[in-house]
Amino acid sequence: MVGPDYHRPPVEIPENFKEGANWQRARANPEGAISSEWWLAYHDDTLSHLIDDALKANQSIAAAEAAYRLALATVAASRAALYPTVTTNLSASRSGSGGTTGSSTTGNTTIGSSTASNTTTRSSTTSSSVSQVVSATMTASWEPDLWGQIRRSIESSKGSAQASDAQLAGQRLSIAASVATDYFALRQLDIDIDLLEHQRQINARILDMTRASFLQGMASNDMVLIAQDTLEAVIAILQTSKIAREQFEHAIAVLVGVPPANFSIAPKLDYTFAAPPVPLVLPSELLERRFDIVSAERLAAAANARIGVAKAAFFPALNLAATGGFESSTLASLFSLPNRIWTLGPSLAATIFDGGARTAAVHEAQATYDEAVATYRLTVLTAFQNVEDSLSSCNHLQEQASAFADIYQRNQQLFESQRAQLLAGTVSEQNVLTQQLTLLSAEQSLKDTQGLLIQASVTLIKNLGGGWQWDDTKEAAVNPGVESGH
Repeated sequence: MVGPDYHRPPVEIPENFKEGANWQRARANPEGAISSEWWLAYHDDTLSHLIDDALKANQSIAAAEAAYRLALATVAASRAALYPTVTTNLSASRSGSGGTTGSSTTGNTTIGSSTASNTTTRSSTTSSSVSQVVSATMTASWEPDLWGQIRRSIESSKGSAQASDAQLAGQRLSIAASVATDYFALRQLDIDIDLLEHQRQINARILDMTRASFLQGMASNDMVLIAQDTLEAVIAILQTSKIAREQFEHAIAVLVGVPPANFSIAPKLDYTFAAPPVPLVLPSELLERRFDIVSAERLAAAANARIGVAKAAFFPALNLAATGGFESSTLASLFSLPNRIWTLGPSLAATIFDGGARTAAVHEAQATYDEAVATYRLTVLTAFQNVEDSLSSCNHLQEQASAFADIYQRNQQLFESQRAQLLAGTVSEQNVLTQQLTLLSAEQSLKDTQGLLIQASVTLIKNLGGGWQWDDTKEAAVNPGVESGH
């Protein structure tokens, strides 16, 4: 086969992740990204059902699946060019020619007392001929792949199909990750809305107490205005949270293939965010599942094969053709030996001058390959960046959540202390309510950070190509819901 044989383009690989995980060099998997049910690691049945529904009904996945089937059909069409083409034909025709010429004369007619005469003379000449031909033929033609043009085309089609397969796997991973991210954001907003409702009630109570104090001359009008502003600010934030919650619910409905009007998720105020822990060591095989790396590498392979297709155009094409059959004037005697007809002969065709079109096609194919290689290397670098960003987010959000947990715990102690002092009569109810607002704010900060942390873990799983657990014995992803020991 003419043209260069494909070798995976070299890329610069760092020795380890900067943000705390060790790993080894990874290479693309030509068979496409490996799928795994990574969402089971979150132990949420509602989330699992939503993702299962999305993988079955999402229209983006359906479109990617159709594109993959189209790529497979292209491979089959390219492979068919290796084999001869055989056609058959059965025909019958009947043709004829003929005409008529003539003249006529009519004599005089005399009407008298008892006599009448009428004389007519007519003459004509007719000639005609009819012919009939019946034939049955079969034609076979084959162009041997002398220079590998067809095989390079098959190679290119296979690379494109494998890239399409990886894109389908990537679409499934992307949809599942989007469902999980939106779901956790919705649960975070459920908790926010509940906490804001409590803040609204407490601020309303403080406003009533401030107004009563103002009427008694114990508070100024400015204090009333401040209390009003505080209550209205909480109400405004509450509406923003409700808008976001509804929009996330609408987004999940579309992801699972359901009209938003027919879809709802009940609030769960006691929801607990539990992100799976990130291991200290990430094996190199994980990045083999990264769909964009697989797709970019396979597209580079396909582009390399098209160079051979372009170079094969410089060589002559040999075509072997044969026709055999029968031809007769009657159907009854068609398949008799004397009526047999046949032709056999090869043909060799070559382009002598094309104004540089073939050279331009080779340059175009080479440039396309160089572009694909650059895209592949950029995709690998971007994958490293995505993983580093996700690890950084997980590490710092974990520290932030730990700090907010300490703050929340101390504010619980302060609130209990204020309540005890209220019972002892040493502090006012307003002081207790103010401390309760601080406690609610601390709880909201903690829950928000926990929600962001679990969303960051989903993004890390997505950036790693579908989780971080791997079964070396099966060469496939481990089900996160099963204890594996890996």
